Amino acid sequence: MLDIAAIVLAAGQSQRFGADKLLHPLALHGETLPLALHSLRPWLAVFGRVTLVVRPQSDALRLAVSKAFGDAILWVECPDASQGMGHSLAAGVAANADAAGWLIGLADMPTLQVEPIASVQVAIKVGAPLAAPYYNGKRGHPIGFSKIYQDDLLALRGDSGGRELLQRDAALIHRSEVADTGIFTDIDHRADLQAITGESQ
Repeated sequence: MLDIAAIVLAAGQSQRFGADKLLHPLALHGETLPLALHSLRPWLAVFGRVTLVVRPQSDALRLAVSKAFGDAILWVECPDASQGMGHSLAAGVAANADAAGWLIGLADMPTLQVEPIASVQVAIKVGAPLAAPYYNGKRGHPIGFSKIYQDDLLALRGDSGGRELLQRDAALIHRSEVADTGIFTDIDHRADLQAITGESQ
């Protein structure tokens, strides 16, 4: 059986943050690390390898992540990343075209835990067409897509990031109930850091 591929999108431009948020030092779980490393740790606890989709000129991010995780990261550069998340998602799927399905996550979610990632992976592996974690009835990340969505994902453009597919086929989503509010917590502004640590970053 083919494996499920893990794809983490890291090609945003951090415009609202004002600097490269993925490299911002974040004190979490007793360690101060670049934000992206906190985000990637639970993924690597579930998957042996993670595809990280980046924009061109991401040398500093590559250096920091490679130093921490080495060959566990498959790098995919998306030259059209500035045109929207859909391009990055499609690039990640294209780089894993032989997979049985794909879990799509974001590199700016440092409080996401192992449980949601693992539960969505299992749901796709046992045959769900779509899967996502839910907390108190609200959907979060990551999102799992089965093989039947390959053509749809490869055709994504702009900034939808698969949102239209989830809306269209909402009745097909396997809901994994989790106890992790980190499924909602992405970092867009510096104030978001204070909200998760209780301290000014």
